[in-house]
Amino acid sequence: MLKNELKTDLLDKVVSLCKRRGFVYPSAEIYGGFAGFWDFGPYGLALKKNIKALWWKLFVDWREDMYSIDAALVTKREVLEASGHVGGFSDPLTDGSRFNTMFSTSVGAGKEAATAYLRPETAQGIFTNFKNIVDSFHPELPFGIAQIGKAFRNEIAPRDFLFRVRELEQMEVEYFVREKEWQEAFEMWRKKIHEWIQAVGIDSKKVHELEVPDSERAHYSKRTIDFEFDFPFGRKELCGLAYRTDFDLRNHQTMSGVNLSWTDEEMDEQFIPHVVEPSLGFDRTILAVLLSAYTEDEMNGEKRTVLKLAPAVAPVKVAVFPLLKNKPELVKKAREVYQLLRSTLHVTGYTIAWDDNGNIGKRYRRQDEIGTPFCVTVDFDSLEKGDVTVRDRDTGKQERVGIPNLIDRFRKVFV
Repeated sequence: MLKNELKTDLLDKVVSLCKRRGFVYPSAEIYGGFAGFWDFGPYGLALKKNIKALWWKLFVDWREDMYSIDAALVTKREVLEASGHVGGFSDPLTDGSRFNTMFSTSVGAGKEAATAYLRPETAQGIFTNFKNIVDSFHPELPFGIAQIGKAFRNEIAPRDFLFRVRELEQMEVEYFVREKEWQEAFEMWRKKIHEWIQAVGIDSKKVHELEVPDSERAHYSKRTIDFEFDFPFGRKELCGLAYRTDFDLRNHQTMSGVNLSWTDEEMDEQFIPHVVEPSLGFDRTILAVLLSAYTEDEMNGEKRTVLKLAPAVAPVKVAVFPLLKNKPELVKKAREVYQLLRSTLHVTGYTIAWDDNGNIGKRYRRQDEIGTPFCVTVDFDSLEKGDVTVRDRDTGKQERVGIPNLIDRFRKVFV
């Protein structure tokens, strides 16, 4: 098989696993699908939740200079005129004409209806709320405003699973600085992106920095680095870091007539801050995480498929089994262990799973494909000795752990 065929085969395998194991489904599949749109199943939703929580922790919660918003999805026309999207957010068509990739809608009824758009990016909601954050919280420079949310782009040719879609999510920070401090902030966020890539479980050996040349940068950018990932279909952009200068705030000030400058009371001066923007595509992040985690190996003489997800983002952290589902005493004890872990580790959703379907080997293989780091089996020795078997996903190693010690055993990994 040729190299390119092997790469395409990897993507096909990940897509198949995602549907089979309840991560991602084609949207409106019973009606033939809907190109560029995907639905997330129970495990995909849990994976999304965990990735968002990790990003929020690293980019927002662990910092003292960050504020957060959740802006509206429907955006007023004037906002996107000021940002340059109405006039310039378009793709070329084969016949030479231009196609604006924003989804338009109307607000109101009849002659009073006004044209609006589903936002093509989360950034503009941050810029239009800059004054609100300054007036409410009086932050000192530098400071950032963060947002995770949906954006919509009417792509001409959506493709490559979650890579190029029409409904996407973004994780973005607009970091406001004095003009002379932008380079320092740029390097700080550059390091933070690499830290994030490592933490979320993306294979760092497949990540490359591309300094975007002047001719290819966005109209608002004075410097941009694309962090590219070796996807099966080629080296493509995973996330970006841009120095947006004061373009956005200055344009919104001009268009709206509202003063968007920041006041330095100690120096008795007013100026419009400049902006450094780390922008991460959420759907592409999930795809890179899945591709990095997907592994085929052999264990105990059998071939297996396993998602070696970072424990922090794995949708299921621990799966609890009774050795046999038709032995009430084993089921009872296993249920006790299951409830202990759910209540004490205090996590929600599918983080602690119950699995008694099929023999123990099939359960291990199923949990391997889901990416569950640990499986706990309650057997007859558990009834006598009060311990269980803990099996490691990556190595297959099994160890006996006393039930009272399970919490400390897992807390070291997950908390």
